[in-house]
Amino acid sequence: ITEALFLRLRGSEIKPAIIDGSVVLTAILLAISIPSIAPWWIIVLGVSFAVIFGKQIFGGLGNNPFNPAMLGYAFLLISYPMQMTQWPADYLSLGQAADVIFGLSNIDGLTGATSLDHLKTQLTMGISIQELELNSISQLWINIGFLLGGIYLLLRRIIFWQIPVSLLLGVVVMSTVLFLVDSNQFASSLFHLVNGATMLAAFFIATDPVTASTTPSGRIIYGFLIGILIVIIRVFGGYPDAVAFAVLLLNITVPLIDFYTQPKVFGK
Repeated sequence: ITEALFLRLRGSEIKPAIIDGSVVLTAILLAISIPSIAPWWIIVLGVSFAVIFGKQIFGGLGNNPFNPAMLGYAFLLISYPMQMTQWPADYLSLGQAADVIFGLSNIDGLTGATSLDHLKTQLTMGISIQELELNSISQLWINIGFLLGGIYLLLRRIIFWQIPVSLLLGVVVMSTVLFLVDSNQFASSLFHLVNGATMLAAFFIATDPVTASTTPSGRIIYGFLIGILIVIIRVFGGYPDAVAFAVLLLNITVPLIDFYTQPKVFGK
């Protein structure tokens, strides 16, 4: 609805922009990124913001410099931190989830901290990290699911391999360096790979063809720097997960990366 309204205001054709599926993809990626028990109006507000300020205000699909879904996520996280940081416990029935979403139940008794929340708490309090790896079995299976989906996209040649591979490599390199510095304070690379939105970012978010680098070597630089930023913001920043901020920060650098990685043209 938001997409159609702004297309109408801009005097653009509505049907072609709607049927290309880009706005639906934005909504799906944002819905996957937010807590599953967040109030229904959170996703409505987030998608509306993403469409208006992440896409239409720049002229529509193909002109937006920022990933719309991540812009919407960042807006929600900053504006509604409580609703965006309450995650369900590992075992929550469908009925309990529905009660929370529609405000029929007390949310406090049905929520729990994620592994990244535990990591942030331990770092803040100066407590040594013991065995946080694989603390949440649900996070593990979710990331395995995204990994399998990403492999499918690679096999179908829907996305380029450079961004996901370099992003995951950046996560591994940065987390390994910190882990070698102090294994009592910094989690291992395995922890960072299977927790949070690492796999979602690598295969489904950072690979956005509009806002990512367009050259082969540029994609490697782009993905690698996102991976490094994800770990740095997780460990030293104010938010447990950092995918949205890492992606948005690298979106700013894409023109510069593309400028210096354009292949040389020989001949006339």
